[in-house]
Amino acid sequence: MSESSHRAPTVKEGTSLTFSDDETIELGRTIARSLPKKACVLLIGNLGAGKTTLAKGIIHGLGFAQPDEVASPTFTLIHEYGEARVYHIDLYRLDKPEQVATLGLDDIFDRDAVVLIEWGERFPDLLPRQRIEIRLTALVPDERQIEITTVL
Repeated sequence: MSESSHRAPTVKEGTSLTFSDDETIELGRTIARSLPKKACVLLIGNLGAGKTTLAKGIIHGLGFAQPDEVASPTFTLIHEYGEARVYHIDLYRLDKPEQVATLGLDDIFDRDAVVLIEWGERFPDLLPRQRIEIRLTALVPDERQIEITTVL
């Protein structure tokens, strides 16, 4: 294991750098501690940017699954954890707002739940106006820049 794999993620002014999947998961755990019990969180980034890896940490940090129990919902579209306390949604395979509308997201957004959405930025009109946006950028192998903003 390299020395960088033992470093804690660095967080400054809403921007963090991680240097391994383990650090990205740990940052997710840290983010989870500050989330309200009802939140919409967009995970924004290209393929391979680390969206699902960060989601593993957030879901684990909320106490609903071990990181290795969290998988990308690319084919199932929605995974539910903790008796509907956390939803992990992936809209990558959907092309039209009409397809997204069939998922019942309005009902999910009405619940006291944390809703993590990958590729949600493709359908901004279908999302709550108040949300947290987390932008992930892969810089070099294993290094990620993660920017957190709140949209009101």
